[in-house]
Amino acid sequence: MKNQKVYEADDQLISIIRDNYNVLQSLGSFGISLGFGDKTVKEVCEKEHVDTTTFLAVVNFTINGYLDKIQVDLLDVATLLHYLRASHEYFMKFQLPFIRKKLADSLDETDNVGKLILKLYDNYVHSITSHMTFEERTLFPYVQRLLDGQSSGKFNIDTFSKHHSTVTQKLKELKSIIIKYLPSDELRNNRLTATLYDLYNNEEWLSLHSEVEDNIFIPAIHHLENKLKKDINMPTPVSVNLLSERERDVVVSLVHGMSNKEIADHLNISLNTVITHRRNIARKLQIHSPAGLTIYAIVNGLVDLASVKL
Repeated sequence: MKNQKVYEADDQLISIIRDNYNVLQSLGSFGISLGFGDKTVKEVCEKEHVDTTTFLAVVNFTINGYLDKIQVDLLDVATLLHYLRASHEYFMKFQLPFIRKKLADSLDETDNVGKLILKLYDNYVHSITSHMTFEERTLFPYVQRLLDGQSSGKFNIDTFSKHHSTVTQKLKELKSIIIKYLPSDELRNNRLTATLYDLYNNEEWLSLHSEVEDNIFIPAIHHLENKLKKDINMPTPVSVNLLSERERDVVVSLVHGMSNKEIADHLNISLNTVITHRRNIARKLQIHSPAGLTIYAIVNGLVDLASVKL
């Protein structure tokens, strides 16, 4: 049964892990390392430059399926993209090979049933790897182009979502064979039973991963696509009102000589968000040099001439 509590920014991160230990796997995908003491979710996310709203949306959804108060326009797509890419890396480079090794150690590879089980597992791995590789090569670069403010071309998120599905049939067949034909040898039986637990956890994780893509990532990309279409069709006079408040903050920080990392720390946003703001600023203003931004900031009253080093 899922935990029905909805976690918030002021909750201690360690309390969430105590309630739901499977959150540990998500932390690494967000780039959050252990050793955060008794800090709150907000404190940990700000320290690691992770968007708090996006983190909580994923955590609350994976723990209890909570979607009611998720505001798609407040989600940070760059954070979601990082999370999904890191999840793929963990899955393909660690979890799948790890289970494969445990499975091989549990079986007699000279036995026909053992050979069949390993063959089924390898087929399952191939299916999952192909599915994720498609996303790595097609979907994720497309989303990055959207973040860069580039036109979407013929591909869009609907094209992906119509063909998005999990690959579970091979895994169900594999688990069924293991359960029906467990070896009589006690040591192998214990090892194979432990590996079976890993397979069930693997199936649950994959299902949650797919649901995050369907219920959070895809809607967020829809919003980004629509926003980009509106931005492209809008008239773009060079005016201070063209920029959002946060974009103006970034301009002021740049004019004062701050690096991207310093801006992220100063404004309490992620490094990816700073880079996205800079790209949006350049696209909106068609200004690409520090000197041009300085002139823009002075003319539009964002900074005092006396405070700028020319």
